Amino acid sequence: MLENKFKTKLINELYNLFPGCFIFHLNPNEYQGLPDLLILYKDKWAALEGKKCKTSSHRPNQDYYVELLNKMSYAAFIYPENKEEILNELQQTFKS
Repeated sequence: MLENKFKTKLINELYNLFPGCFIFHLNPNEYQGLPDLLILYKDKWAALEGKKCKTSSHRPNQDYYVELLNKMSYAAFIYPENKEEILNELQQTFKS
């Protein structure tokens, strides 16, 4: 599956899981390596970096920003192989 197709399906699934959430595509040219998506839900937020598969390469600084943002709230790499796990973690994050 192409990365863009995966992200499109993922965004639709996020809107269904978290009604009323806001999802923003972040500008990769502003901060190189910043995750693709910022999800705002009620009083919480999360950032997700979508990849087409588990073995997809990481661009410079992506690991740094995912780790940093995860310490602040929640951030993760998401791909088809771990999608259910990440969505479960996201539900727990948004619940607390």
